[in-house]
Amino acid sequence: MSPRLAILAGLTLASVASAGPLHAQDLRLTPPEIAALAKGGAGAGTSGVAGIRTTTLYGDPTKAGPYTIEIRVPPHTRIAAHSHKDDRTAVVVSGTWFFGYGRRNEDPLVKELPPGSFYTEPAGVDHFAQTHDQPASVYIFGYGPTSTDYVVASDAPKP
Repeated sequence: MSPRLAILAGLTLASVASAGPLHAQDLRLTPPEIAALAKGGAGAGTSGVAGIRTTTLYGDPTKAGPYTIEIRVPPHTRIAAHSHKDDRTAVVVSGTWFFGYGRRNEDPLVKELPPGSFYTEPAGVDHFAQTHDQPASVYIFGYGPTSTDYVVASDAPKP
């Protein structure tokens, strides 16, 4: 991780961690400590797509309050258009993330976001994402509880 990205991620985590006494805690995680945290499948606040690994870095996206999750997305993954009920912001940590807004995951609508990029997922705004030849890791910050609501219900991954 570049020093600039480490500072940005640290500042963002710090701002989430200091959001208020409801979930306030002292938290400092180095990249190796983050790597050692438990990884789950595509968990709460993610697209639910198979192969995506989720780590909760702070809070609980299923409960009221601030949360931070990391998603690790394998190469050649396409996530159909969906929205969330909470406002979210995100930072691309590694890899290249292709992200777009709209009701369908269409290549002309994506923007290539290299490491260090920042984007938003406003509440109720449809968006989609994809990876190409390399995996991507993204930190997502929100205020739960969150949801994932697909534009086309049949696009939602089946458990």
